[in-house]
Amino acid sequence: MGKFVIKQVPTGIKFDLKANNGEVIGTSEVYSSLAACTNGIDSVKKNSVADIEDQTKEGFKSISNPKFELYIDKAGEFRFRLNAKNGEKILASEGYTSKAGCINGIESVKANAPDAEIIKE
Repeated sequence: MGKFVIKQVPTGIKFDLKANNGEVIGTSEVYSSLAACTNGIDSVKKNSVADIEDQTKEGFKSISNPKFELYIDKAGEFRFRLNAKNGEKILASEGYTSKAGCINGIESVKANAPDAEIIKE
């Protein structure tokens, strides 16, 4: 089972979703309060069942939120974002060298987030 790790950063508070092996699957934005950060975690848990919008395909079909957006960044790496029902971005991945690796990251969010424990560093 994965875990959400909440930590203080110079500009506020954020969380990482980590897999069983300790690897970071996704990172949140920086929040101004612990309560807002906890709400973000709840939103990731709730929306982690979303479908994938593959923006790497030419002429991709846009789907409604909540959704995982799979895209290629400016450096040419594959990344994903999880958007809540209201369209707010609630989790972002690091870069992957392959599309298959990025999709595995999304599947890891789906598998780990719903029941992940919450730990404060």
